[in-house]
Amino acid sequence: MSTAVPVVHSEEVREALHEGRPVVALESNVITHGLKYPHNTETAHQVEAAVRKGGSVPATICVEGGAIRVGMTEQDIERFASEPGIPKVSSRDLPVVLARGSRGATTVASSLVAAELAGIPFFCSAGLGGVHRGAETTMDISSDLIQLTRSKVAVVCAGAKMILDLKLTMEYLETQCVPVISYQSDDFPAFYCASSGVRSPHRIDDEDLIARVVGTHWAAGHPGGVVVTTPPRAEDAVDSAEAEAAIGDALARAEREGVTGQGLTKYLMHAVDQATGGRTAQANRAVLISTAEVGGRVAAAYARLRAVGHS
Repeated sequence: MSTAVPVVHSEEVREALHEGRPVVALESNVITHGLKYPHNTETAHQVEAAVRKGGSVPATICVEGGAIRVGMTEQDIERFASEPGIPKVSSRDLPVVLARGSRGATTVASSLVAAELAGIPFFCSAGLGGVHRGAETTMDISSDLIQLTRSKVAVVCAGAKMILDLKLTMEYLETQCVPVISYQSDDFPAFYCASSGVRSPHRIDDEDLIARVVGTHWAAGHPGGVVVTTPPRAEDAVDSAEAEAAIGDALARAEREGVTGQGLTKYLMHAVDQATGGRTAQANRAVLISTAEVGGRVAAAYARLRAVGHS
């Protein structure tokens, strides 16, 4: 029995990696669970186009046929977007799904595992998972944060969702020695809100300097990743106070209805979207796209840095 995990690159991704060109890994969970059809298909293509606009090659990741597939085709995206029942695969589920040879859509955590195996140092997502509100009693902490400490992959994102406890999320990242850099912003953003109300430990406005920070982190022997945040554009952002009020109402309703565990995040996101008249769903799509472009630019800066180092 082979001990290697099968990783199948698309031709474009394989050639880009061979030539030292920048590649940005993307999750497929947003296709299967993030948005309804056909908006999920349209958004997936727009996200990939944004990565290209930033100067990098997109590599949307999924699991199928006992292999990690790095770089989904248009046909793959259409299948995953339109077929119901494709499960969400986190890093804990990955070996089971691979061994069974079944299909799955990757989350942030499993995408980090896959990106490192595929030789891709950058991953982009609209938002990280984090420490949930009430975690001091529930111990509900996203596997995204754990995997960040294990996978040598930098994550470009719009912070984490405001439904989480973002102060505790930042405390956790500090405890685990994960650098957090905010690009062109003083604050840690909250997904579709420009600010979480938490100050970022580092603001850097230059992509080349961010690339040097990432390279230096790994050169120092750290095994995990770096978080690079970028806030939503002003025209896409949802007001923080309005979002927080909607979240408070949704949390109270979830407690009355006994909603807990894995179903809570989806419940809260849907409730907040209803409370804001659908504006958070629109902001979600916009943030996916704007973050992907920044991810493409930062990955391109890192590729230039490596090229100079190897010359």
